Amino acid sequence: MVIMKKQNIILALLAGEGVAGLIYGFIKSSGMLTVMGLSSSLVGWILIITLPFISLLGLFISYLIGKKYLFVFQIAKFFLIGVLSTLLDLGIMNIIILLFGGVVGWAYNLSKASSFLIATTSKYWADKMLAFENKETHNVKKEFAQFLTITIISLFINVGVASFIVNNIHPQFGFNLIIWANIGAIVASIIGSLWNFVGYKYIVFKR
Repeated sequence: MVIMKKQNIILALLAGEGVAGLIYGFIKSSGMLTVMGLSSSLVGWILIITLPFISLLGLFISYLIGKKYLFVFQIAKFFLIGVLSTLLDLGIMNIIILLFGGVVGWAYNLSKASSFLIATTSKYWADKMLAFENKETHNVKKEFAQFLTITIISLFINVGVASFIVNNIHPQFGFNLIIWANIGAIVASIIGSLWNFVGYKYIVFKR
């Protein structure tokens, strides 16, 4: 019988639930009453119920493939950890914006940089212990220094992409500035994650 570790199952369910909440939040913030003929509330419940299990199914499939190609399972776990980190990033960014304002310009850049650094720091142990299952502890200082170097480079990628989208591209599809700021952050996180995976796998957590 093929069974994943409990922490991986929890990771998949939390990530799916988080994405469901994020999408539903965008729907409500945009003022949409219906989505594809369904009420926004019903769509929210569908997302909340189905996305965690879709996430779990995707992780399980990658787990099976990972028995032959380990990097596939690592990418899947890294992606789910990245989703939770992005949600933390967005949560912190929105709190800063709510408290101090600054949806565009340098104020937004500073808000995004602050939230990114806090969220990415929290990823260190999750990536180390879950995504790459690196249990070594004797070289943590060097490892963490490498992690910070990769992360700092990612910071410039992340903030640069987010700032370009928010400050140079007018909000599309009827989104307001707050939603557009979050979309910019999401796109930036995806691009930054590609760099992070390569750096973490082949430099920081290589085994």
